Amino acid sequence: MKSRPSGSSFRLAGYSAKTSTQGINFGSDAGKDGGGGGLKWSPGGVKRGVGMTLQEQFGQIDIYLFDQILRGNISPGMRVVDAGCGGGRNIQYLLREGYEVFGVDVSAEAVAAVRKMATELAPGLPAENFQVAGVEAMPFADEFADVVVCHSVLHFARDEAQLEAMVRGLWRVLRPGGMLFCRLASTIGAVQGMAFEAVGGRRFRMSHGAEWLLVDEALLMKLTRGLDGELVDPLKTTVVQGQRCMTTWVVKKKAPPGGEGRAFVSSGMPSLARKL
Repeated sequence: MKSRPSGSSFRLAGYSAKTSTQGINFGSDAGKDGGGGGLKWSPGGVKRGVGMTLQEQFGQIDIYLFDQILRGNISPGMRVVDAGCGGGRNIQYLLREGYEVFGVDVSAEAVAAVRKMATELAPGLPAENFQVAGVEAMPFADEFADVVVCHSVLHFARDEAQLEAMVRGLWRVLRPGGMLFCRLASTIGAVQGMAFEAVGGRRFRMSHGAEWLLVDEALLMKLTRGLDGELVDPLKTTVVQGQRCMTTWVVKKKAPPGGEGRAFVSSGMPSLARKL
């Protein structure tokens, strides 16, 4: 396991964590003080002196993924795959803290951007960790990762068959005892007047004009059972007023009998998957 940079402790909502004070190169805009007060920058863009702001440390990380880190369900020493990594919004903190991070995206431009970020935050990490690929056919071995993250990707599936293929691709690279974290659009919590229009099957035209495949609770639980998985948390859905519903689906891959399984910290009812 790689050593973590030293820093000061802080406590948030009953959780403890560490704030890193290690410098970081932010590129050509590094001379701008984002309101951090008393922060110092070198001409090369490396931040010195007092600690980074939360924004600088965690970037645009999804709040529900952040919650998994706070609970210790994602912790140093784990190998993490970001399936559909985009420009790396969810791995900025992980890169800085020395996690072994991998990622794929169908966009070559996005992969180039995340490779650049990795070069700045984790210069020892090979650029080849980030590849152009779809989540159905990631270039990683079976049972490769401790955690697989798939954020705002699954609702781009053409149909339910492709959705299932994408989920199977995610599950394939996850180690027994590992955790799959997905955030995807759904109809859970939708009410009359929501700005999306059914266009056939599970596909809907969203308020911004794109067509997304929207899951519901029954389908997510069917997928959980089909994987022989176990919910880490109950399904959680954020309703964006009048626009969309975004559901967080977090599943543990069971360890084989006699195998060593990780005990994840749940926010609710860890046996819900078995009951349903």
